[in-house]
Amino acid sequence: MDYRSLGRTGMQVSPLCLGAMMFGAWGEPDHETSIGIIHRALDAGINFIDTADVYSQGESEIIVGKALAGGRREDVILATKFHAPMDVPMGQSGGDPNRRGNSRRWIVQEVENSLRRLGTDWIDLYQVHRPEQNTDVEETLSALTDLLRQGKIRALGSSTFPAHLVVEAQWTAEKRALGRFATEQPPYSLLARGVEADLLPVAEQYGMGVLPWSPLAGGWLTGKYRKGQGAPTSQRSERVPARYDLSHPDNQRKLDAADALAVLAEETGISLVHLALAFVLQHPAVTAPIIGPRTMEHLESQLGAQDVTLSTAVLDRIDEIVPPGVTLSRVDEGYVPPALDNPFLRRRRTT
Repeated sequence: MDYRSLGRTGMQVSPLCLGAMMFGAWGEPDHETSIGIIHRALDAGINFIDTADVYSQGESEIIVGKALAGGRREDVILATKFHAPMDVPMGQSGGDPNRRGNSRRWIVQEVENSLRRLGTDWIDLYQVHRPEQNTDVEETLSALTDLLRQGKIRALGSSTFPAHLVVEAQWTAEKRALGRFATEQPPYSLLARGVEADLLPVAEQYGMGVLPWSPLAGGWLTGKYRKGQGAPTSQRSERVPARYDLSHPDNQRKLDAADALAVLAEETGISLVHLALAFVLQHPAVTAPIIGPRTMEHLESQLGAQDVTLSTAVLDRIDEIVPPGVTLSRVDEGYVPPALDNPFLRRRRTT
């Protein structure tokens, strides 16, 4: 497998990154089965694993740590993330407001928890899982810079940051002589192309590694979503129903596009999974899309996508089905800007 530079960190990573979100209660609850999938990925040449503290409330990190025990840790570029609440289940309200977020207080506490769960002395890439309006980015970068100097992390990155916040973080790092985000992890797929308009060019400008999440659009690009067929059910569709409810017009547009892309894949002679991954891989800004298998079959269907090259004619057909820069459903963007979430931020107050 050919390896790629992870931004300007000097680290070399495989063009596919193994995502561990589906290992644990959110996906495959059997640890030995999950470990077997991780080992198969490593044996296939993948040397890059991405997880997060919030995945199954820490269980995913524990599984990854078990898989890398016994001498495999040295061979892996290991990434994890922080931000989401860790004392209440995902999607539930309540809990301690200081056991989450991007503050120094939480970062210095949670990095120790992740290190313990992962069974390692260092994290190669420590990422802010989402922006946070009420925490100054300088506060976050300052805490992460201290962790860099202590040797607990090797590089830092962001995830699902809009382009203007990426620029702000880069500017702050330069002006305050702090560590900078070396990577960005955006949503990017054949059905969610919004980042092509500004985020990907900005990442290229700053020499950042780009690690797209959900390159298969949360399962929409596996071939299971076809017109005339019933929508499949999964734990993921139950956890985030807005992404899969076919009564919503956005998801109907996704179904139309997924069906047309499946036909194109058949005409091209490759699987839809390989078409989807190869498309993301061919963008010049992209380092490694994150694949998130739940089963060994899922993993096997995705391996080899790095060797597929799409012709100009195929890429042109894709642009006809989903135009460049278009995301068919806002839910797939993974982040709601505060000005859209809070109406008082976009309405002038009147007496």
